[in-house]
Amino acid sequence: MSWTSVIDTSRIAAGGLADFATGLTSPSLRLGVTGLSRAGKTVFITALVHALLKQARLPVFETQSEGRILRAYLEPQPNDDLPRFAYEKHLEALTGENRHWPESTRQISQLRLTIEYAPESFFARNFSSGKLHVDIVDYPGEWLLDLPLMQQTYAQWSASVVALSRKSPRLELAKNWHAHLSTLQTDARADELQAVKAAELFTTYLASCRNRQASLSSLPPGRFLMPGDLEGSPLLSFAPLDVTPDQSFESGTLGALMERRYQSYVSHVVKPFYFGHFARLNRQIVLVDVMSALNAGVHAVGDLRSALTDILASFRLGSNDIVSNVFGKRIDKVLFAATKADLLHHTSHDRLQSILRLLASEAAQKAEFSGATYDALALSAIRATREATVTRKGEELPCIAGTPEKGEKIGSEVFDGATEAAIFPGDLPLHPQAALQGLSEGALQFVKFRPPLLTGETFPHIRLDRAVEFLLGDRFP
Repeated sequence: MSWTSVIDTSRIAAGGLADFATGLTSPSLRLGVTGLSRAGKTVFITALVHALLKQARLPVFETQSEGRILRAYLEPQPNDDLPRFAYEKHLEALTGENRHWPESTRQISQLRLTIEYAPESFFARNFSSGKLHVDIVDYPGEWLLDLPLMQQTYAQWSASVVALSRKSPRLELAKNWHAHLSTLQTDARADELQAVKAAELFTTYLASCRNRQASLSSLPPGRFLMPGDLEGSPLLSFAPLDVTPDQSFESGTLGALMERRYQSYVSHVVKPFYFGHFARLNRQIVLVDVMSALNAGVHAVGDLRSALTDILASFRLGSNDIVSNVFGKRIDKVLFAATKADLLHHTSHDRLQSILRLLASEAAQKAEFSGATYDALALSAIRATREATVTRKGEELPCIAGTPEKGEKIGSEVFDGATEAAIFPGDLPLHPQAALQGLSEGALQFVKFRPPLLTGETFPHIRLDRAVEFLLGDRFP
C-alpha cells in the first residue's frame, strides 16, 4: 500500500471516529442527495423536508402511517464549514406570488432535520432517545463523476477524454476545441495563455454536451461546468491533450503544466470533497432525468449508462457493523429515482421505473455492486400536473394538464405562462429494453410546467412516500 493510500485511509477513519463519537449520544443519518444537471435535487430536498415538517400524507412511510412520528423540526447543522441548504428561500420560490422552480444546486450544502418518534421495540423503548437527526447533504452529481480521477493519471484521463470526443454525437460538438487541440504541442514551452484558452474551449465543449438537445451525462471534471468559488482559478486552467495513456512530460513544457494542474485539481478539489463529506454518507439517493436522455436518443442513453456505472463505482458501499461505524461508515442503501414522472400519464410511471431499474441493474453488475441494497423508482417530489382525458378525432387520449412556463412550446403553439393546457405526452414502450434501444422521433413531448398552486398545507407528489420509506423507514425501531 502506498503512503498516499495510507493517508487517504486515515482520513476516512478520522471522519468515521468523529461521527461515531457524536452518534453515541445523538443518533444521526447522513443522507446524500445528488443527481446530474436538471434532475431536480433542490426541488426534491425542499419537498422532502416540507412533507416531513408538515406530516404530509405519506401512506407507504410506515412509521408515519402508524402514527409514531411525533414531530419534525429543523436544527442548526452539525458542520459549520458547509453552507446551509436554503430551504426557506426555495420554499418561497415555490409558493410565492410569482411561483417558480428554485435555482439548481451549484455547490455542496447541508440541512439538519430532526424527527421525534415513539419507539416500538422493547429495546428502543428503554434505551432509545426516540429522536433521529437526518443530515441532508446536497451536492452536484457532476462533482461525483470527478471521483474516478483519483485513480487516473493526467495522461490516462486525457487519452480517454479525447478518444470519447471523437465519437458521435460528441465529435460535432467538439469541433472548435479539436481545432485548437490540434495546434498544441505537449513538449512546447509552458504557456499560460494557451492553457487558459484550451480550458475555455474544453469547457464550452462540455457545456454543449450537457445542453437539452444532446443531454449527455458523463462530463468530468465537474467543476468546469459548476465552478462555484473556483471560477477563474488556475485549478480550472487545464484541459486534455492528445497523448497516449502512458506518456510522460518534461519539466517546463505545456504537458507538464497541464499535468501539474490536473494533479492539483485532484488534490485540492476532488479529495477534500470525497474525504470530508462523500465518504461519510450512510444513505444515498441519485436523481436521474431519464426522460431527457430517452428523448435525446440512443447516444444520450448510452452516456447515461456510463455515468450511472461511474457513480456506483465511486460509492463506499457495504453493510455497516461496529468496525465500519468507528472507522468510516459505508453507504448501505442507494436509491435511483427517475424524476419528473408528472410529465407522463400514470400509465407510463411503472414503465419509466422499469427503464431506470434496468439501467441501475446494468450499472450494478459493471461496478461489481455488493454488500448494500439498491432500488429504483419513478417519482415527482412536487407534482405540477394533473391527469385529464382529451377526445381528438373520436379517440380518447390520456393527457396531463397544468400551466406551462412562459415561452415553452409544442409545435407552433407558444405558451404564455398563465394559461392551463392539456398535453398528450406520449407513451413509453411496455418493455424497458425497447426504450433503451431508442425511441422514435417525437415519441415523447413534454414542456416545463410552473409549480402547482399550493392550495393546502402540503404539495401533491408521486411516490415520494416510497422514497422516504426506502431511505429512512428502518431507522425508527
